[in-house]
Amino acid sequence: MTAAVDTRQDARAVQRKAVALWTTGPGTGRLCAERLPEPADGDALVRTLWSGVSRGTETLVARGEVPPTEHARMRAPFQSGEFPFPVKYGYLSVGLVETGPAAGRPVFALHPHQSRFVVPADALVAVPAAVPPRRAVLAGAVETAVNVLWDARAQLGDRIAIVGAGMIGCAIAVLARRIPGAEVTLIDVDAGKARLAAALGVGFAQASDAPDAHALEASDVVIEASGRGAGLQLALRLAPTDGEVVVASWYGADATSLALGADFHSRRLTIRASQVGAVAVSRRARRGTRDRLALAMRLLEDPTFDLLLGGTSPFTRLPDVVAELAAGTADPLCHTIDWSGA
Repeated sequence: MTAAVDTRQDARAVQRKAVALWTTGPGTGRLCAERLPEPADGDALVRTLWSGVSRGTETLVARGEVPPTEHARMRAPFQSGEFPFPVKYGYLSVGLVETGPAAGRPVFALHPHQSRFVVPADALVAVPAAVPPRRAVLAGAVETAVNVLWDARAQLGDRIAIVGAGMIGCAIAVLARRIPGAEVTLIDVDAGKARLAAALGVGFAQASDAPDAHALEASDVVIEASGRGAGLQLALRLAPTDGEVVVASWYGADATSLALGADFHSRRLTIRASQVGAVAVSRRARRGTRDRLALAMRLLEDPTFDLLLGGTSPFTRLPDVVAELAAGTADPLCHTIDWSGA
């Protein structure tokens, strides 16, 4: 006589297993099996649909270039392991809640690349019906862009120059173009980004064609998002007298040289960092990080953000993606990971 099969028990067994990406050395990634904890009261079990690669930060992680002084401050919310290696890192995940509060709903989480995960339900942000799950992986980038613009204090009619047309620079541009009367220009070394800028509805200048502020009609707001010292140097040249450059880039362990001996002193310029780990000081008393992330998710209802999505790879290629990040050949926009086969 054949024993009855408890299909519910089999389903629970599947839900307790996961596959996760671990970066184990410079340019080396491994997919590892993980056993998930039993969800506690208030926890949610999420099955991942998509995750996104944040090229700037994840390149530094793939190369082992997170400075020792920043190991604690730069931990991702649900990171496992320690910098430099081995480490399970990432923070752009979208999935469906399988059990727990909001079961059956799509959600965003600041979780590493992993097929299933258990987190407190209050760490999840609901994905609106108007936002496709793949686009929703950009929530982290849009949240960063919101914070940068809060820090930059951009206003009506401002001329806004953004140096660097990667994922973060483009996200800033999409939001900045909504400011009434604003003139937004993306600046990049790659002339091919002109087509992307046009599709986003903003202007474009190649870095070699923007040698000084006059070339962009004396910008009111200058934001650097290139991740390169040359980009920051250009941003200083574009900044107005008594103005500032808001730096969205994180340079990791790299030493960045700047020429501050010309007119930097006489024009009384300021360099100010914007970092998404804390809400911009202009909003900090009234907004928390969850408020900011929820705002980013609502802003993603704009289909223009689809232009910031790069190529897609199945999760089985994640080790190759780590190698490409370390080699500097990764997708310049947001490369997405498809977990449908996990």
